[in-house]
Amino acid sequence: MKKLFATIAFAAIAAPVWAAPQTVTLAVPGMTCAACPITVKHAIAKVNGVNKVDVNFDKREAVVTFDDTTASVQKLTQATENAGYPSSVKR
Repeated sequence: MKKLFATIAFAAIAAPVWAAPQTVTLAVPGMTCAACPITVKHAIAKVNGVNKVDVNFDKREAVVTFDDTTASVQKLTQATENAGYPSSVKR
């Protein structure tokens, strides 16, 4: 019984270690001025689990690195849409 409890406890503690950072590139075509990337970056950065955001105005895209156990692509695109800049995954 002690071994079972120890195994369960270890799994609960180690589970976050199994999460891998994910990187996604979002197309954000609605950025039309030099200030737009600042708004997009701030909106994405507020999403819990986001580790890094790079927004490129010339390419109209945002490259986001996030923890997939906390954040999701859906949350990222929702954040940009709520800020007035709908986005989609760039393929």
